[in-house]
Amino acid sequence: MRAWPWGWQGVSAIPVESRMTDQPFDILEHTGEAGIVAHGATLAEAFANAAQGLTATMTDLDAVRERETREVAAEAPDREALLVEFLNELVFLFDTQGFLVRRAEVLEMDGAHLRARCHGEKADRARHDIRAAVKAATYHMLLVEEGPPARVRVIFDV
Repeated sequence: MRAWPWGWQGVSAIPVESRMTDQPFDILEHTGEAGIVAHGATLAEAFANAAQGLTATMTDLDAVRERETREVAAEAPDREALLVEFLNELVFLFDTQGFLVRRAEVLEMDGAHLRARCHGEKADRARHDIRAAVKAATYHMLLVEEGPPARVRVIFDV
């Protein structure tokens, strides 16, 4: 079991076979839920990497191609809520359009607003084995640290 230096005991990282060596997130094991810890040089980069982590909890990230682009915006009263709103916008894109995010670029971000460009494609049953249906990003054990390096932790309701 991995001991997280910023205080989340009792959680271990799950090895992900499809994980690229430079993938800037870990998938967490949590009873009845899924979670990620993402990091980056900036908070915007950590948020973008959390988008990849969301997709990796659902399917093999390496199987997702960058065929289409979607613009996503989120607003919230603080950066923690902003992370939840951003990821829930991506869950909404998947639920309504089948869109899987391969890579995200945070174009604008302040404490209350985020605008991102997400690259990916619609889920294809022949190539994407959806192993977890994420219902929502939650506030349970949510953590946003500006760093450096910046880190975020989020648990998904599956």
